[in-house]
Amino acid sequence: MGKKHPRHCHELKEEEETVFKSKKGEVYRIPALFYNRNNKTLMAFAEKRRTEDDSSSLELVMKTATVNMDENTHEVKWSELKPVKEAHLDGYRPMNPCPVYEKTSQTLFLFFICVKGRVSESRQRCTGCNKARLCYVKTTDDGQSWSDCTDLTDQLVKEQCWATFAVGPGHGLQTETGRLIVPLYAYASSSCSTCCSTCCCCIMCCCSTPHALSLYSVDGGNTWQFGEMLQQQSLECEMAEYFDEKQESSIYCNARTKGGNREEAVSRNEGKDFSTLSPKRLPETGKGCQGSVVSFPAQGADTEGDPSQSKNKWLLFSHPSNKCKRIDLGVYLNKSPGNPETWSEPCILHRGPSGYSDLAYIDDGRFACLMECGTKRETEQIACKLFSYSEIKRVLERKNANKSSVV
Repeated sequence: MGKKHPRHCHELKEEEETVFKSKKGEVYRIPALFYNRNNKTLMAFAEKRRTEDDSSSLELVMKTATVNMDENTHEVKWSELKPVKEAHLDGYRPMNPCPVYEKTSQTLFLFFICVKGRVSESRQRCTGCNKARLCYVKTTDDGQSWSDCTDLTDQLVKEQCWATFAVGPGHGLQTETGRLIVPLYAYASSSCSTCCSTCCCCIMCCCSTPHALSLYSVDGGNTWQFGEMLQQQSLECEMAEYFDEKQESSIYCNARTKGGNREEAVSRNEGKDFSTLSPKRLPETGKGCQGSVVSFPAQGADTEGDPSQSKNKWLLFSHPSNKCKRIDLGVYLNKSPGNPETWSEPCILHRGPSGYSDLAYIDDGRFACLMECGTKRETEQIACKLFSYSEIKRVLERKNANKSSVV
């Protein structure tokens, strides 16, 4: 029998840095990350809660950081925590931060939902009575100041037959043609006629099913509309644009499921509708967990010129790698998007309890991951880890060498 490599050689070794630290009466969950390459600034968002429970959310908070990355240095300097006070509706709690950037106007839209009082998602599903509102605030100065809250609910959601819905969480994207895309999912009722005007008597536990879809804008964020729902049941999702060998654009969607394997789908019309990809390869964790996906330029000989301007052809996906529980957050590489059988094995970012995450591409084959993680529970902190494609490549090469050495 050949020599076995130690377990830790399959991990990315860079240190993680705490961004939001939980303590009694103050829990931080639901990370979202945006990288502004104009000034090399990371913006990290999260929910501040009283407890781990979803219904205890208090406000959205943020930090910013300057980034310094080269072959020998991975360094960020985080600011003090700042509440996003404008992300607020009286009587509602803000949840699910989801930033999306419009490059022409250099405007960052921070989408989120506001849920009435302490009403839970399960309560909304079981009554068929939506208590969530679709909102955003925006900034042009990296969050130093924010616009007033814009509520799109009456304009967009009112006519939908949804028990409830949520954006992201995580990041949205802008396509090469300029379309803004915000990922979301909604519990759609199959028996809308049972809904009464007040919704208080509706019982829809058995007929509300979740489906991922997109919210998009073709005019720089002035107006918004929904795409079509994914065919298969799907929950929290993220999306990324990639280009095939003919330089044609596709929007890839990776969505949470209720167990088994992740739901993957692709759109050929910039997120208006999606076709399911099969067979399913990426494992889901337990009853499900949010994950993140980004596209980036092919690395090595395939990349010419400024990598930030070249077409994105590869995908990176982050998610707890254990099939049963939320532990061992890993990143998976796919060099042939559209083919779900070509995902790599995971390279471990955090060994131990880990949950939600959000990825950002920082050019030159480098990435940042904002993730829930800890030593005993994944809700102990939200930490940031910087790493590079070259590190992922080395880990995958060691894994392959390990397999071939076992006779």
